[in-house]
Amino acid sequence: MNPVIVVLLIVVWAAAMWLGFMYVFPVLFAGTIVAAGAAALGLYYLHACRTLAPSTLDGPSPVAEPTISYRHYLLGQVWRDWWTISRTVVPQVYRTARGVVVKLTRVLLGGFWGFFLFPVWLGLCAGIVAAAVPATVFVLALTVLYGVAAAIGLAVWLACVLVLAAVERLFMMYGRILQTCPHPFCYERIGLPEYECPGCGARHPRLTPGSGGAFRHVCRCGARLPTTVPLGRFRLAAYCPHCGGRLPDRIGRVRVEPLPFVGGPAAGKTTFMVLGIRALHARVRAVEGRLAFVERRHAQAYAGAIREFQRGGRLAKTGPELPLATMVDVELPGRARRILYLFDPAGEHYTGATEVESLRYLDHGEALLFVVDPFALPQLRRALTGDERRFVERSAGSSEEDPADTLQRVLNELRSRPDQGRQKRVAVIVTKTDLLARTEIGRGLAGDADLREWLGRVGLGNTVRTLDQVAGQVRYFASGLGSEPADVAELLGWVTGLTANGAGTVAEVPPDPPGTAPLRAPWPVRGRDSSRVPVGYTVGRWAVLSGLSVLTAATLTGAVVAAAQRFPF
Repeated sequence: MNPVIVVLLIVVWAAAMWLGFMYVFPVLFAGTIVAAGAAALGLYYLHACRTLAPSTLDGPSPVAEPTISYRHYLLGQVWRDWWTISRTVVPQVYRTARGVVVKLTRVLLGGFWGFFLFPVWLGLCAGIVAAAVPATVFVLALTVLYGVAAAIGLAVWLACVLVLAAVERLFMMYGRILQTCPHPFCYERIGLPEYECPGCGARHPRLTPGSGGAFRHVCRCGARLPTTVPLGRFRLAAYCPHCGGRLPDRIGRVRVEPLPFVGGPAAGKTTFMVLGIRALHARVRAVEGRLAFVERRHAQAYAGAIREFQRGGRLAKTGPELPLATMVDVELPGRARRILYLFDPAGEHYTGATEVESLRYLDHGEALLFVVDPFALPQLRRALTGDERRFVERSAGSSEEDPADTLQRVLNELRSRPDQGRQKRVAVIVTKTDLLARTEIGRGLAGDADLREWLGRVGLGNTVRTLDQVAGQVRYFASGLGSEPADVAELLGWVTGLTANGAGTVAEVPPDPPGTAPLRAPWPVRGRDSSRVPVGYTVGRWAVLSGLSVLTAATLTGAVVAAAQRFPF
């Protein structure tokens, strides 16, 4: 080839290279960075929308249906969403960029024109490669955004958890809330019951402010459940975590008051319990309060006992099995409210140390009723005449069990408690006083005020002094079928801590027995259906997506401005 032509071609090529690198390369390089970066960011944003926008459980980042309840979004799912977006977008961006570079190389450098289009190829390919830098910065910024959002959200969540937990603890301390199991072979003290979802029946063992949420937990069925008693947790059905038995409504909201009836066989415990419920019902009605049985079977048994009294008959003997507490929910005007656990076992459960040990409900109470059958006192029995003894046997059964021995076994068991069995209040009820008044030894009994001294004279002096040592307050009460309901109600109000201001008398005994209507409204089923994620997940995802939108717009704007500054015109 002619040397002149060669020189001319070299000059033309050099001029093309000079023009390409001086004017074309900067424009293409900057424009390609912007375009490639925008494409990568757009792809990232598109996949973020596809991942974060759906409200269903399935999708690019599926939400696994929990066994019981969902965890808080920021404690796991937020990072699964981030990983789903990143692992989808990054390989796709790499494959796309690699394919574009290969195609540009084939097209622009595949012939002789490649000698002249090299600046174009280099500007485009270098721009694509260089776009990885802002894309990486964007991904890092997004990771920081996720971390900051998660940290702020978790800080707010933790503050709410601590405040709610403190409020509930103060509420429990102020109300002296006690929670125990009423079921036989359990009788355990309960820190936190299991709560049943009203939507699907799932039981939640840890329905407290925590990993499932501060204010609400979301059940697997989508129902939103309150996490504390002040927020309404007591409106859910509660179960014992130890035995699975149903607990009374309002447990946790109202103090449980275990009230053991201590006495030997045929001492009259059941009779006095029925009379006490009747009197308390009358007192509650008089002050416009509310009283209801927790169990329907107890309401039916009470109604049957009242009918038996009205016929002049005797109540059937209590069965030998361990007792389920007769649960009575009481609410008086003001702050006087209790769930009474009335434990009325057969008297045989107090006749031996092993039998008393099985009555684990004695571990929790701060009050008890000591029911004394006066005709079971050895000294009194010896003082009865033959006619009096026959009269008593005809009118009421009696036991050979000495009440002093009965109480001593109970006190021995109570001494195993950390407080050595101290009781705040003990009521000593001497039953069958209507019969006792018709005997010579009981004829001089002048009522409750003289009862303590009279018991000392008939052989219970040591027992009376022992009660003075183990109890903060002791009251004595003479009970018979003719006892005034107002007096019985006043005694039960004192021993249970249910004081009704201004209610000193009971007008009349209500003709209708208490029902079983719960004294609280049940928790309504609210929330999304089980095919959709919880509201907290949706809010969290949209918050992240909003931050991502702002970050994407800011990144694109900054890239355009930076590229424009590099243009030669």
